[in-house]
Amino acid sequence: MDTLELIRRSKEGDKEARDRVVTENVGLVWSIVRRFANRGHEMEDLFQIGSIGLIKAIDKFDYSYNVKFSTYAVPMITGEIKRFLRDDGIIKVSRSLKEISTRIRAYREIYSSANGMEPTVEEIENELNISKDEILMALETGAEVESLYKTIYQGDGSPIYLIDKLAETKDENEKMIDRLALKEVIGALDERDQEIIKLRYFKDRTQTDIAKELGISQVQVSRMEKRILKVLRDKLGA
Repeated sequence: MDTLELIRRSKEGDKEARDRVVTENVGLVWSIVRRFANRGHEMEDLFQIGSIGLIKAIDKFDYSYNVKFSTYAVPMITGEIKRFLRDDGIIKVSRSLKEISTRIRAYREIYSSANGMEPTVEEIENELNISKDEILMALETGAEVESLYKTIYQGDGSPIYLIDKLAETKDENEKMIDRLALKEVIGALDERDQEIIKLRYFKDRTQTDIAKELGISQVQVSRMEKRILKVLRDKLGA
C-alpha cells in the first residue's frame, strides 16, 4: 500500500495506517534532527518533537499540493523543531539573570527616549543597584539570543532567522569538505575501480549494465563494488 493511500486511511481514522506512515518516515525525522545536533538538547527529545511535526504533516497533507509526502513533511518537521528551540531558548539562562536583563532593557528604553543615547554601564549600575559583572552577563546573554533569532526574512510563510542561515552555511561547508574528501579518495583508486564507481553512482547504471560494458560477470561487479565501497568507507572514516 502506497503512502498516499495510507494517509487517506489515516484521515478517515485508521490509527494503524497513521502508525505505519510514521514508522516508514522515522528515517526522515532523524535526518532532520541531526541538523540540530549540539544545540543543548538531547537528540531523542528533538526526535520526539520532530515526530509531532510528522504527525501534523500527515493530518494536514492535501493531495492537491501535487507533491510527494516527504517534500511536504520536511518543512513541517523542521518548523516544529525550530519552534521548540526558539520557544525553549537555545541558551539556558537563569531566572534571576532573565529578570536582570528585563530590568536593564526597560531602563535603557526609558533612558534612550529621554536622552537620545544609550546609558553607560556605570549609569545602569548606579540606577538599578546591580553589579557591573551581572550587567555585563545579562547584556551579553540577551544580545546573543536576540542576534541568533533576528528575523532576516519574512515572507508569506514562517520567518527565517539568522540561526537558520548559520546552520545552512555550516551544512554547506560540511558538504563541500565531504565532496572534496570523496573526490580525493576516489582519485586514489585504480582506473577500473574508478570507472565502476562512476558508472554505478554518478551515471546510475545497474550492475548488469556495467558487467556488459566491462566484459565481466554481474557477480564480479557486485564483489568489486563491495570491495571498493569498503575501501572508501575506511579511508573516509565512515
